[in-house]
Amino acid sequence: MPAMRLVLAMLLIAGLGTAPASADNYPTKPIRIVVPTSPGGITDTLARALAQGLTEAFGQSVIVENKPSGAGHIGMDFVAKSPPDGYTLLVNADAAFVVNPHLYSKLTYDSIGDFVPITGLGISPQALVVNPSVPANTFSELIALGKSKPGALNYGTFGIGTSGHLNIMYIEGETGAKFTPVHYRGAAPAITDLLGGHIQMMIVAIGLLRQNIEAGKLKPLAIGSRERVPQYPNLPTLSESGLPGFEAGSWYGLAAPKGTPPEIVEKLSAETQKIFADPAFRDRYLAPAVTFSIASPPAQFAARVQRDLAKWGKVIKAAGLKVD
Repeated sequence: MPAMRLVLAMLLIAGLGTAPASADNYPTKPIRIVVPTSPGGITDTLARALAQGLTEAFGQSVIVENKPSGAGHIGMDFVAKSPPDGYTLLVNADAAFVVNPHLYSKLTYDSIGDFVPITGLGISPQALVVNPSVPANTFSELIALGKSKPGALNYGTFGIGTSGHLNIMYIEGETGAKFTPVHYRGAAPAITDLLGGHIQMMIVAIGLLRQNIEAGKLKPLAIGSRERVPQYPNLPTLSESGLPGFEAGSWYGLAAPKGTPPEIVEKLSAETQKIFADPAFRDRYLAPAVTFSIASPPAQFAARVQRDLAKWGKVIKAAGLKVD
């Protein structure tokens, strides 16, 4: 018996000694980043840029796997049910975490409880733009039109419950103006119809509109960033246009399945923050899309999620929105 106890004690000590080392040595095999959208969008672009940076930092392959579906449910469910070992991660936009829990009553996963926040990645401010035919040159003039002719102006969204939908609803609630939504299966077809005059207005990531704004094909009235952006110094923010403190944009973040060891979460967060702080990385991947880094420690990212979860919960409840 004493000999057996000695052996067990030695095994326990050895096990305790190797546990921290396993986190220190992470990763020891390729990492997969799941993106629940199609290739080519900002979410996918950020994930691939991050994957390249992590591959160089860790010396292990980090690959991106797209799992597109309606509202990204397939990809979210896949990651939620993956082993919490740090080898399957998720990059997705804000709506998946802070809108879908309020919008969908039959999700097969918990958008908050099944994931561990690692870090924010980037935020893309949205611009409120109109077709040049609309007789409004400022935000206040647009609101006046929305009050004098309720519902006369149509606005395009990239789906029910998306930021392009909810942000206009928020503006309506704050100003008393009324516009009519036209829902599309993505931002691209909505922008096409906006250019063609089939709809009159839209709020969408300004990075998707740069060429058309600069060519005079669309008329920007305000931007949803906290401060004016260097690329458009004369474009006022929504906050200074009559909605104090209001920001409109989409943010993107990195998460892992619930139960992922804190040491691994911290390591991934710290490395991602280094990558997104690099000026060369920002110039190559963020600036062209007018996207700004929000890379931060896990607790700071978690606070952003909780804040926006409460914000959009109020808007969705007030509007009675539900999608099943």
